[in-house]
Amino acid sequence: MMSFGVDYAQVASAAAIRAFVDHDVKFACRYYSRSSWKNLTPAEARALAAAGLWIVTVWETAADRALAGHAAGADDAAEALAQAKACGQPSDRPIYFAVDFDASAGQQAAINTYLDGCASVLGRQRVGIYGGYGPVSRAMQGGHAEWGWQTYAWSGGRWYGPAELQQYSNDHVIGGIGLDYDRSTADDFGQWKPGVSPNVHPAPDPTPTTEDDMPSGQLADGQDAITPIALPRGRYKTIGFTCDNGLQGLPPAKLRVAVHRKAGWHTEHVTVDSAQGQTVVTFDDPATTDGISVQRSDAGTGHIGYEVS
Repeated sequence: MMSFGVDYAQVASAAAIRAFVDHDVKFACRYYSRSSWKNLTPAEARALAAAGLWIVTVWETAADRALAGHAAGADDAAEALAQAKACGQPSDRPIYFAVDFDASAGQQAAINTYLDGCASVLGRQRVGIYGGYGPVSRAMQGGHAEWGWQTYAWSGGRWYGPAELQQYSNDHVIGGIGLDYDRSTADDFGQWKPGVSPNVHPAPDPTPTTEDDMPSGQLADGQDAITPIALPRGRYKTIGFTCDNGLQGLPPAKLRVAVHRKAGWHTEHVTVDSAQGQTVVTFDDPATTDGISVQRSDAGTGHIGYEVS
C-alpha cells in the first residue's frame, strides 16, 4: 500500500526524472496554478509516465486562497480543470487544493465554502485538500473533500488516518530539484498517468447470479480489507455495517468505502458508530452502481459486518 513520492514546484528535466527513478520514487506530486513556471506541463507528464512514475496534482496560488469563498473555489477549479485536460489527466482523478498555512478551526467554514465551490465545477468525488491535520480532518469529516493530503507541518505529530497522502519531510534535493518527501497510505491516492487511471480495484462483473444473492460478510479483527464485490447494476441501494467495537468499549470504526459505477471508483469515508453499532450508506446513484470495496482506515480492532440490500 505505501509507496514513496516527491512534490516539487518546477518542471523536472529528463535527468532529474532519471534520478527520481534511481531513488525509487514511485509518484510525483505536481502543481496546477496561475504561475506557469511551477506548473506541470503535458511534456513533463508524458516524461514522468514514460519513466513509470504516477502523477498527483494540486492547485495552489496564494497560501491562504482557500479563505476567499465559493466563487474563488469555482474559478480555481475551472482553471485547474483546463490545465488537467491539457496534461491528459483522466476525468475520474482528483485534484487537491492547497491550504498552505496553519488554518484554525475558526477558519474552517471559509475553507469548506471554497471547497464546495471547487466541487461545483469538478464534482465532490474529485475534490481533495492539502494541509495540516486540522483543516484536512475537518474538511474530510464534514464531507467537503473526498481526498486528503496531509503535511506534517501544523499537525503536532498527529496523522489523520483517512488521508491518502502524507508529506512527511521537507527540503530535500534529488537530481538538482528541490523537493519534499511524501508517502501514500492507500492503494488509490489520486494517482494517474496521461490517459490512464490506476486499476486499483478489479472491475466488478455486474452479471447477476440469483435474485436472492445479497452479498454479506465481515472484516475480522486485524483484517484490513475485503475483496471487491460485484453487484448486479442497479439492484442494490444501500450497504449496512455493524461492528462490535461498542461492545468491547473501543473507539468507532473508520472505513473507506469505494463504490464502483460506470465512470469508475468513487471513495467515501464512513465511521461506524460504536454506541449504536451500525450505520448505513446509501448509494447516491444506484442505477449505475455495480460494485463495492471496503477497507479499514483506522488500523483498529473489532469485527465489522456488512450487508448490501
